[in-house]
Amino acid sequence: MAKKTYDLLFKLLLIGDSGVGKTCILFRFSDDAFTTTFISTIGIDFKIKTVELRGKKIKLQIWDTAGQERFHTITTSYYRGAMGIMLVYDITNEKSFENIVKWLRNIDEHANEDVEKMILGNKCDMSDKRTVSKERGETIAREHGIRFMETSAKANINIDKAFNDLAEAILDKTAGREPGDHVDRVLVDRKQQSNTSRSCCNN
Repeated sequence: MAKKTYDLLFKLLLIGDSGVGKTCILFRFSDDAFTTTFISTIGIDFKIKTVELRGKKIKLQIWDTAGQERFHTITTSYYRGAMGIMLVYDITNEKSFENIVKWLRNIDEHANEDVEKMILGNKCDMSDKRTVSKERGETIAREHGIRFMETSAKANINIDKAFNDLAEAILDKTAGREPGDHVDRVLVDRKQQSNTSRSCCNN
């Protein structure tokens, strides 16, 4: 069996209205790339990036969900296993900010109770087109007791920091659960685990 190249695996989810820049945030973080020619995410997509925090190698499996209503039933099934969720709005789009409350409701309905959350006000490089003040972002985050940050995938502002801060918060939460590996198993690992712990020969 191949040696595992990481200590922990955290599943993160990006949610928010269509067009707020979720895919751009993900690509900036995973590939340090930015393009304006993305087509809307169809259903769900994911990227993997390994980061080092406090001497541990943490593999981040980051799921990018489609914001459109018609994909809603597909994407909500991904909430369940998420350990961290980033709610993204566009600081130049008032409606996307108003809908943060709706997305928070979705998390309450579909995600694990102890999921770590963070609100991101994206496109903060476009200050001339801003319609949502930073204070309003901070206020809604404070009301719900969650972290807040303004980001720009284009100008690469706070992207790494956002993911690292969220991963650190999850690390703090999982640190008390030893051995730490069982809380973050993915399906593939679970299959391997059952193959080794029981002598079933169906692989």
